[in-house]
Amino acid sequence: MATKFSMSRDINGYNGFGLKPSDTNISATLTAATDTTFTVPGTDAIGGCNYQTKALWLAIFNFTSGNDVWVAINATAAVPAGSTFAATKSFLNPGALELQEGDVIHCITAASSVNVSIRFYSLT
Repeated sequence: MATKFSMSRDINGYNGFGLKPSDTNISATLTAATDTTFTVPGTDAIGGCNYQTKALWLAIFNFTSGNDVWVAINATAAVPAGSTFAATKSFLNPGALELQEGDVIHCITAASSVNVSIRFYSLT
């Protein structure tokens, strides 16, 4: 069953801290300069409700401390090539992203043996 993202009430409104453990988690050890991918699951695959066309997820990322991981959605992730700014579809060490079923997460790093963990929480 998909773990539902739960907002907690506090004196300033709502926050998403103190999350329940997710039942939909993935992890990988990245190899330097290798684009590693994962396709975001649908609700049918893990037992969630199916009242809309595509499942909507909050993906929370954790990386081995002190390492840079570039993440792109539905595009090849790329490590910056030089000392000038250039357009990119990659994010550096994102904390969390809202994703849909079928989106493809791409991760790449310049280092070796960098661990990545992603927890998924249902937003639908």
